[in-house]
Amino acid sequence: MKPFVHKLLITAGIMATACCAGAQQSASLIEVASFGKNQPIGITVAPATNRLFVSFPHREPFIYALTEIVNGKRVPFPDVEWNKFIPGKDDTHFVNVQDLYADDKNCLWVLDSKPTGDAGSKFKLVKIDLTDNKVKQIYSFDDIDKSKSALNDMCIDNDKQLAYLSDPGQRAIVVLDLKSSKSRTVLKDDRSTIVQSGLKLHLDGKDVVDTEGNPFISNVNGIALTKDNKYFYFRAINQTKLYRIATAYLANTSLSDADLSAKVELVAETGICHGMIADKSGNIYLSDSPDQAIQYVTPGGQVHFLVKDKRLIWPDSFGISNDGYLYLSSSQLNRLPRYNNGEDKVEYPFRVYKVKLPTP
Repeated sequence: MKPFVHKLLITAGIMATACCAGAQQSASLIEVASFGKNQPIGITVAPATNRLFVSFPHREPFIYALTEIVNGKRVPFPDVEWNKFIPGKDDTHFVNVQDLYADDKNCLWVLDSKPTGDAGSKFKLVKIDLTDNKVKQIYSFDDIDKSKSALNDMCIDNDKQLAYLSDPGQRAIVVLDLKSSKSRTVLKDDRSTIVQSGLKLHLDGKDVVDTEGNPFISNVNGIALTKDNKYFYFRAINQTKLYRIATAYLANTSLSDADLSAKVELVAETGICHGMIADKSGNIYLSDSPDQAIQYVTPGGQVHFLVKDKRLIWPDSFGISNDGYLYLSSSQLNRLPRYNNGEDKVEYPFRVYKVKLPTP
């Protein structure tokens, strides 16, 4: 596939261009729930039932790590006990829920990762059956060097019985075999998984730099899996390009990193992005913090804006409902005290929104 690298320019951010069919009004954000000072991170929607799940990092004021949103309110999921933070009992309690994925088999997958700087904590991937809300299996990634790894986002491919995870710490993709529980680290330090040298995040009129003067940097982070499980999309945050690879290649254990690198395709030039998700039409939705917007890339490689709104402050995780809405969290990460010389610039309360998807 030849890469499509032209990014549409849109005046005033109030119009979105429909694929090859003129212009349409920009979609509108609809508030779904608010969470006070609890920062939403992971979000997903069960495709069969439209059940909405939102996770929160282990950061004060901590209430729950994983919740289901019922009538706009948080309900601990799968129960209160799993949401109790008990050091030393990582196997039966959540530590720091990072990402969520609701699959096509009515299961919720929960990536529970170590808090930043906590080298002793364990990574685990928890599979919960949404039929009875019971934990069915836990994967512990015993074959990963946890002192270097920083598992971030994940997708589940039930056709191949694989999980694909971004690992910005190792600058790589991790492929987990759901049958054997063994994992492989691939595309390490590939051009598609590392940051673009010198590229800084510039938001709210300034570079995103922490209190020690270090700019925010993340290697491969946002990922998306097409609904037919054929293509895996991925990219670094400090990078402007969107890449993909056919999952058949990721599943082929005989291929070397060099072989896999040759199979990686450049899809589009999109600018800075954090989270991603694919819809049933093959569109890839991407957060766009610099423009306070959500973009999408069509199967043909065209880049459009779905919505622009000043409330989209570091939009991060996504979920898609079967009635045609994109759900998203606004994490406001760049407005935390860490990136503002100790000053809290978050616009409370934290919120989750939804926006209507474009008409196919």
